[in-house]
Amino acid sequence: MKKYYKWGLWNILAGLGALGRTAMAAEPGLAGPAAEAFPAYRAVGLGLAAAVTMVGCTIAAGYAVGRIGSAAMGAAAEKPELLIRTLLFVALAEGLAVLGFAISMIMLQKM
Repeated sequence: MKKYYKWGLWNILAGLGALGRTAMAAEPGLAGPAAEAFPAYRAVGLGLAAAVTMVGCTIAAGYAVGRIGSAAMGAAAEKPELLIRTLLFVALAEGLAVLGFAISMIMLQKM
């Protein structure tokens, strides 16, 4: 049962990513009845893609910092000279959230 839940979640995320990619790649010079509704769909698609990007990156960064931080503190308790090296890995995991924020801001600039 858990396997199907995981595949369903990945399919939802892939669909949201496809919505954002479609909104970014669409031409603004459409003709016909869809031309009036296009800016709204583009804004919704880009906003949704930016939100999913930010949420995914912050959740992954929080998970990584939690796992790496606990291991780093355990290693520092046994060997205090390893503290600076282990904090480097925590900072690299935190960089994932910063990267997600930068990508979502780039997406929002395209609106």
